Amino acid sequence: MEEIKYVKNGDYLIPDLKLTQEEKKPLGKYGRMRRDFLKKNNPVLFSSLSLSGKLWQHLSETDESANKYMEDLMQSLKEQNAVTEELKAKNPMEWTQMMNSLKLQAEEIILKEIIFS
Repeated sequence: MEEIKYVKNGDYLIPDLKLTQEEKKPLGKYGRMRRDFLKKNNPVLFSSLSLSGKLWQHLSETDESANKYMEDLMQSLKEQNAVTEELKAKNPMEWTQMMNSLKLQAEEIILKEIIFS
């Protein structure tokens, strides 16, 4: 931890505090969901990450890991449920229905394991 420097102002010593600038790239869906969850349900952690300058990094990492996990889960679920390109060519409506169902399943897992934990 960095030592706090003080500036004399009259008879008082005032801490010379400066917030570090975080690199802010746009957050995706899961990063924004994590931010909202922390704000509402864990304000202490939210404040701590904000004041330490690590909030955006945390949200960005959460977003990246959730998106990667979504890709992996979708691939796995498609293999388990025999959702193939052949099915897409033969019966596009059934393929769409199954893909939507699998996406909802994967998103539920991601929300439980990553976003709301």
